[in-house]
Order: sequence, then C-alpha cells, then structure tokens
Amino acid sequence: MNHWRDGWIAFITILTKEVRRFTRIWAQTLLPPGITMALYFVIFGNLIGSRIGEMDGFAYIDYIVPGLIMMAVITNSYSNVVSSFFSTKFQRSIEELMVAPVSPHVILLGYTFGGVARGLAVGLIVTIMSLFFTRLPVEHLWLTITVVMLTALVFSLGGFINAVYAKTFDDISIVPTFVLTPLTYLGGVFYSINLLPGFWQTVSLANPILHMVNAFRYGFLGVSDIHIGVALGLMVVLIAVLYAFSYRLLVQGTGMRQ
Repeated sequence: MNHWRDGWIAFITILTKEVRRFTRIWAQTLLPPGITMALYFVIFGNLIGSRIGEMDGFAYIDYIVPGLIMMAVITNSYSNVVSSFFSTKFQRSIEELMVAPVSPHVILLGYTFGGVARGLAVGLIVTIMSLFFTRLPVEHLWLTITVVMLTALVFSLGGFINAVYAKTFDDISIVPTFVLTPLTYLGGVFYSINLLPGFWQTVSLANPILHMVNAFRYGFLGVSDIHIGVALGLMVVLIAVLYAFSYRLLVQGTGMRQ
C-alpha cells in the first residue's frame, strides 16, 4: 500500500513540476502557438479558403480547423517532453532522480503526462481561438477526446525517446524539423487524400499522422478519409511500443549514465 502511495506522490510531484514549468513561461509556451494558429485561420481559412470553396462538403476553414488543432497538440506534446527531459539530463539532475527510490514507470509517466498536459492546453487555446473564425460542430465528443488524448500520449513518448538520445540542444530539433513537420503537412491537415492519385493515396496511408488527423476530424465533422477503427488501433499500438521502448531506455540508463 505504501509502495503505491509513494509512487503516486512521486508521479504527482513530477507532473506538477512539468505543468508549472510550462505555465510559468506561458508567454513562450502557450501564447506563440495560439498566435501562429490564428494566422493559419486568417490566411488559409478566410483568405485562401474563400477561393477554394468546400472540401468534402464543408467550408474549407471548417475542414482544416481540426487538423490545425491536432497539429498544435502534436507539436507541443512532443516539444515539452523533449526539452524538459533533455534539460534534466543537461543539468545532471537526472542522476538524482535515477538513484531515488522511484520506479522508472513513475518517472516516465510523470514526464509523459506533463507533455500531454501542455498539448491539451495548447489544443484548447487553439480551439477557443477557432471559434472567432467559425462555429465548429462536434459530432462525436468522446471520440474527439479519446483521439486527442491518444495522440498527445504518442508524441509525448516520442519526445521522451528523442530526449534520451539527444546529446546537444541541436539534437532535440532534428526530429521535429525533418520528421514531424513534413509528416504533419502531408498528414491531411489542409487537404483530403481523395484529391491525390491512387498511388499517392496508398503511400499516404503509411503516415500515422494522417490517421490521427482524420480520426480527430471525424469526431468534429463526421467525415474521414480512413477507417476510424484502424486509426484508434494504430494509436494504441504506437503507445504500447513507444512506452515499452522508453521504459527499457530508462531502465538501462541509455544516454544518462555516461
């Protein structure tokens, strides 16, 4: 009983530290994504969208809003964990955490849910800002919440793995720049893959972000380019694989005991 209580206290402590970290510097962590997405709404939604017309039977701005929210969640969930855990490594405070009587599961969950908290906070801000530009319906509320939670978990764990292997501050920007950004822009945020030739539609299905964006869009609008069950299954599998790999890295002390 004491073991579970101590683990819970440690988890809450790490999570609280992570939440205070990004809320303390809200002008750097929460405000910029909101401003960036507001520009997307103005430029792509109003200016360009008015010329594009409809996409899958919806006004273009309504079609892209779920994708833009998801893009903000992905970016911030990932960046929060990778920057926070790498800073802990860089400052050598990770050594104290590693020798403390705290389960690796607790450490991993604490940092991961810290990333989830920031991702959801930014997602909520972007959602509220979108209401100034359109009135977005929510067709399947619980599916929407489930998808955004699972997506934030996937990329928080991805950020943790990046932080473990990173040796310099430059290393933490490689994956977001060369992997996440291209996959996000090619993940159906701004278009339906039905517009692509058959071959490229098939290739696009290998992009996990496409499944997440479409599942999230289905929660809002009730339309999707992919099968929702496949998308949910993919996210659950990714979480299981990434969590197991992250846990193994933590137990082995990879990148921390050098």
